[in-house]
Amino acid sequence: MKIRLVMLSKTRRAETRTLLDDYAGRIRHYAGIEINELRDGSPAAVRKLKIEPGATVMLLDAAGKQFTSEQFARWLGGLRDQGAREVAFLCGDAAGFPDELRASAKHKISLSTLTMPHEFARVVLAEQIYRAFAILAGHPYPK
Repeated sequence: MKIRLVMLSKTRRAETRTLLDDYAGRIRHYAGIEINELRDGSPAAVRKLKIEPGATVMLLDAAGKQFTSEQFARWLGGLRDQGAREVAFLCGDAAGFPDELRASAKHKISLSTLTMPHEFARVVLAEQIYRAFAILAGHPYPK
């Protein structure tokens, strides 16, 4: 299974990039991961993005479904066990998402009811993906 993080705008803060890269490296122990940072949400940038037609596309949205870490792990594990080839998480920027990307999402999830900077949300998402795989593997990290 491949995890794809699609993010509008670049991760600019070095500290945030370091954390994101760290969690991406940890995720690689369990699944392939690809991080795509689009310059913007323009139609041209969106057209360049190639998400497999059968991919499960998750949009990060404040109004989306909320999971506990264990529920998220079960959901991700269920996709993996059903043979999902790709799970794409769409992470917006401060302006949100263009309609074309929003329409491609099959599911919406919320990381928290709290408002947070979009760059920080990327790190939280990556950490929760890693935590989910660690939970599924019985690794002591989540404790």
